[in-house]
Amino acid sequence: MTLYARFAAHIDAVLDTLVAAGELPAGLDRKNVTVEPPRDASHGDLATNAAMVLAKPAKTNPRALAEKLVKGLGALPEVASAEIAGPGFINLRLTEDTWRDELRAIDKDGDDYGRSALGQGVTVNVEYVSANPTGPMHMGHCRGAVVGDALSSLLEYAGHKVIREYYVNDAGGQVDVLARSTHLRYREALGEDVGAIPEGLYPGEYLVPVGKALAAEFGDRYVSAPEADWLALFRTRAVAAMIVMIKDDLALLGIHHDLFSSEAELQAAGKPEAAEAWLRERGLVYDGVLEAPKGETPEDWEPVELPLFRSTQFGDDQDRPIKKSTGQWTYFGADLAYHFQKAQNADQLIDIWGADHAGTVKRIQAAVAALTEGKTRFDVKLVQMVRLLRAGEPVKMSKRSGNFVTLADVVREVGKDVVRFTMLTRKADAQMDFDFAKVVEASKDNPVFYVQYAHARIRSVNRKAAEAGITCTSADLDLLDADELAVVKLAAQFPRIVESAALAREPHRVAFYLFDLAAAFHSLWNMGNDRPERRFLVADNAPITCARLFLANAIGQVIRNGLAIMGVAAVEEMQ
Repeated sequence: MTLYARFAAHIDAVLDTLVAAGELPAGLDRKNVTVEPPRDASHGDLATNAAMVLAKPAKTNPRALAEKLVKGLGALPEVASAEIAGPGFINLRLTEDTWRDELRAIDKDGDDYGRSALGQGVTVNVEYVSANPTGPMHMGHCRGAVVGDALSSLLEYAGHKVIREYYVNDAGGQVDVLARSTHLRYREALGEDVGAIPEGLYPGEYLVPVGKALAAEFGDRYVSAPEADWLALFRTRAVAAMIVMIKDDLALLGIHHDLFSSEAELQAAGKPEAAEAWLRERGLVYDGVLEAPKGETPEDWEPVELPLFRSTQFGDDQDRPIKKSTGQWTYFGADLAYHFQKAQNADQLIDIWGADHAGTVKRIQAAVAALTEGKTRFDVKLVQMVRLLRAGEPVKMSKRSGNFVTLADVVREVGKDVVRFTMLTRKADAQMDFDFAKVVEASKDNPVFYVQYAHARIRSVNRKAAEAGITCTSADLDLLDADELAVVKLAAQFPRIVESAALAREPHRVAFYLFDLAAAFHSLWNMGNDRPERRFLVADNAPITCARLFLANAIGQVIRNGLAIMGVAAVEEMQ
């Protein structure tokens, strides 16, 4: 049990004692009781709001309750002092031995330090990327891909079972355009001069190999054939080729999905009809007429009866059609069925969407609430686009013109780790600039470099200690002083960062934390620049060197654990 979890248990035990003594009523809801570092480190090591949260339901004064809690907490052997702050907050200062014990716990737990049972027994479906299968991955897809993958790893680290899913939108008009574009390349492969690619088709060279493969297989059978004869075949082959390309592109980022679900297969299996029937049985789909568009009504508008989902019952602005007047499913109708399918195999659902889909969040949330009868937690994480820069100048992207920056090109230029870490250096819903020069800059202003440099320094000092003939079979941690233990206090926050980030569905918190931990380590390291006795390697003092190496290796372990969640390697040395 990690330190913060242990103190949460201590507080529970003191509260139980007060209940048993009749000084607190039984059955108080303790879910909002927290244990966390105080905002100001000078106030202590840990702070709890227990008295503030429980006083009102217990019908007592917060400070009076705090005094009782302080009495119990102050008696713990790990606590050096317990004080009341303000109207009833409690600040605790822990003994130095407590922090030394936590340092040993990091060493003992190793790769498992920070793992949690928070999500034990809970299956979470995380759907991310889900780009239209019409070409290679470009940088517009990158941020959502990294956020989704890191979130999946974070949830697994926090004890959840995770299903990583990619939804293949292969039932819309864009895949018919893909098929026609492929047919053009097929004719080209057979020797026809197709000239400039017509407006409205995909011009990218990535379809040339697909066209050649079809030409080799079918010869000229479909050159002059009517579209109806080849459209479905070319669509299927082109989509399959694009999925292979997409998987290869994602693999460059270390991303692998467990499941690729096809929209076309979903519709062919009658899943939208099943979802509609389920909702109709419960009165949540009805046949009705949409209101006329607000403002000036188009001349060709006429009221049409459509099957409408009662999304207003679940917080949406208006009821939504699930079918078009042609009888085809709307995007919403198909998505509704898809989420119904996902919910059959997961306790919680998370969708990672581009910010341009913000307008559809309410209706899908309404659909999931209806289809799962409110039992399934559903989160939509919106991811803002990334602006690419070279030396401060914008890099233009246009998938339609065929001139776009592919994800593969960027990964090959700056590396997987740089791309992944950078994508997590801001909240997902905040705008981001990705400057090719800055992301590889060797400075503290570059978080990727700064964190990896901390780990490389730790590995380096171990190698130098070995070269100096210093072998550490044990470490006297009593030799560590207050400055060194301050870094341990920050390292000890890692388990609570994991849990809070998992609960909030925010993997960027891990990146922020690692930057702070690296900064604290670098600061400690830099003390030795002018004071040789403060260095981690003191050649004529093996005991202090071994104690500091133990500390450094524990910090390195926490950095590795955090980077592993982010899908980033912990480098052994900086090139």
